[in-house]
Amino acid sequence: MLSSTTIAVFGLAALGSSHMIMNTPTPFGKSSLNNSPLDASGSDFPCKQRTGVYDAEGASNTWPLGSTQSLSFTGSATHGGGSCQVSISYDEAPTASSTWKVIHSIEGGCPIKGVAGNNGDNANAVNPDSYPFTVPTDLPTGTAVMAWTWFNKVGNREMYMNCAPITLTAASSKRSDENELEARNATQLMERDQAAFSALPDMFIANINNGCGTQDSTDLLFPNPGDSVEKDGQATSNALATPTGASCGKAVGGGSTATAGSGSGATSAAASSPKATQKPTSAAGVPGGVFATVPNPVASQTTLVPVASATSAVSAAPVASSAPSVAPVASPVASSASPAPSSGTSTGTTGSGTAEVAGSACTTEGMWNCIGGTSFQQCASGTWSVVQQLAAGTSCSAGQSAAINITANGKAKRAVRFSNAHVRRHLHKS
Repeated sequence: MLSSTTIAVFGLAALGSSHMIMNTPTPFGKSSLNNSPLDASGSDFPCKQRTGVYDAEGASNTWPLGSTQSLSFTGSATHGGGSCQVSISYDEAPTASSTWKVIHSIEGGCPIKGVAGNNGDNANAVNPDSYPFTVPTDLPTGTAVMAWTWFNKVGNREMYMNCAPITLTAASSKRSDENELEARNATQLMERDQAAFSALPDMFIANINNGCGTQDSTDLLFPNPGDSVEKDGQATSNALATPTGASCGKAVGGGSTATAGSGSGATSAAASSPKATQKPTSAAGVPGGVFATVPNPVASQTTLVPVASATSAVSAAPVASSAPSVAPVASPVASSASPAPSSGTSTGTTGSGTAEVAGSACTTEGMWNCIGGTSFQQCASGTWSVVQQLAAGTSCSAGQSAAINITANGKAKRAVRFSNAHVRRHLHKS
C-alpha cells in the first residue's frame, strides 16, 4: 500500500511532466523548449532564456494587420486555468530590458475553460480550447516577437512564457492606401502607427522575484488588460483577484522601472517605440537587463520608423512619468550605449547612414538620421529613438540632418524637406 507521501510525490511528478506549451503560433526553439514555468528568480525571463532560445527552427508565423489569429496549446497540467496575455516586442532577440505591449488579454479560463484542476497527465495531449484574437490594424509592420504569458489559477504561484517569431504585414486595404500616399504624408503614417503601439498597455509580469505576485485559487484580474479582453472566468465575487505587491502594474517599458532581482522580468524603461529587426548585441542574461551595444552599421537589418518630435506620442502612451514615449529613458540603457554622435550643423550630414543605438545620447534636439535611404530615427529629449522603416515607395537621403528629405520612388523625384515645426503641425491634425 502506498503512503500518502508517496502518492503526493507521484502526483507532483505527473504535474511536472505535463505542463503547457504553446502550439500556435509556432514558438521559437521548439526542440529545446520545455513545459515548465519561468524560473522563480526571473533568471530566464523573457522567453525562457536558454541556448537556442531564438532559433526559429522553421517557425514562421505571418500576421496580417486586422486578421484573426489563435492561441492553442499542448499539455494537460492546466492548473484550473488562469489568465493569459498576448504581447508583442519589436526586438529581434528580446532581453530583460525589452518593451512588450499587450494586444489581447484573457481573464480566467486560460489555457482551459471549466476545468477545476488538471486535464489529465499527458504532456502530449492537445488542449481542447483555443483562443482567437484580432491583430490590431494600426501597428507598424515588420518582424516582431510574440509572447504568450500565463498566470495559473491553482498550484504554485508561477508565470509561464513562450515566445514566437511573427511577421506583421499590412492588410490589403491598408497596403493599397499606403502605396497611394504622397511623400509629404509618409511621416504622418509612421507616426500614427508608432503612437498606436506606444499606447498599448505594458505586459503584466509577476511571480518572478519582481515585487509582484498573484493570488492562489483565483483568476488574475490584470491591472491594465487593454481594449481587447476575453473574460472566461466564473462570474462570482471571488473568482477574479487583483495581484499583490508594490511593483504590480508598473510599466514594463516606456515608463517607471519595477523592482526586480538580477535578471528578473521587471524591465527598465526601454523604448516603447518598435525597432523591428534591429538586433540587440547584449547577452540575454546580463544582470539587471543592461543593454550593452556595439555601434555597428545595421541599415540592412532594420525594417521599421522614427518619431517626429519629442512630444508627438506623449498623449497616446500610458507612461508613468512625463518622459516622452518616443525614446528610452532608463539609465542602464543610456549608460551602456555607444558614445553620442557629433551634433553636426543644421544642414549637415554624416554621410554614413549608420544607425545610432536607441537610447544613446544625442546633442542636437530634433536631428534626423536616415539610414541607407530606407529607415530613420530622431534625436528626441536627448536620446536617439529606435530605427524604423520608411513607408513603401519612399526613400530618404542618408545621413544626419535637421530636416528629413523624403522622396516618393517611381514618380517624379520631388524631394520634400520636413522641418520639425511642419511635422508637429500636421501630426496634431491627424
